[in-house]
Amino acid sequence: MKDPYEVLGVSRTASDSEIKSAYRELVKKYHPDNYANNPLADLASEKMKEINEAYDAITKSRGSGSGGYQSSQSGGYQGYGGSGYAQVRSYINANQLDAAESLLNTAANRDAEWYYLKGQIAYRRGWLDEARQHYQTACAMVPNNYEYQNALRTVQGGYSPYRQTNYQNNGMDTACDICNTLLCLNCLCGGCR
Repeated sequence: MKDPYEVLGVSRTASDSEIKSAYRELVKKYHPDNYANNPLADLASEKMKEINEAYDAITKSRGSGSGGYQSSQSGGYQGYGGSGYAQVRSYINANQLDAAESLLNTAANRDAEWYYLKGQIAYRRGWLDEARQHYQTACAMVPNNYEYQNALRTVQGGYSPYRQTNYQNNGMDTACDICNTLLCLNCLCGGCR
């Protein structure tokens, strides 16, 4: 593994809050949901794994031992241990949903991170109602967590990169249909030679 401080882009003398801030920014940037249906999805997933491992390594070496976010206000890896949730995230990123769920179900503490990860599993399976319920619970427990809020907004919008859904796209589908029709008519009327 690379130097964890290098992975997070912080110096060894950085404060815990600077490290946490750098971690959050990287999570926002490389979260797999940001790369749905993108050729870079696998790279982003690997980068997220590397980021989580680096953050866990730093927090453990500094004596916090819990990994992930520390404060209950930020809503990260509380009560289960960073390595456990990091492993669940790794399984989710690798689309090993049964393994992720099995490991998650062994957690005694059902904290906000637990509900968020349970929502991630449901979301990847295309179970949007269940995902929404878990995300809502996570957001209710820790309302100021960007990752939880973003997941809830995504599922409430009806978009799932893992399952086709039928929903209106603010008229864009209609506009595309019109363009396609005109292109076909142009070809049929001799416009294409």
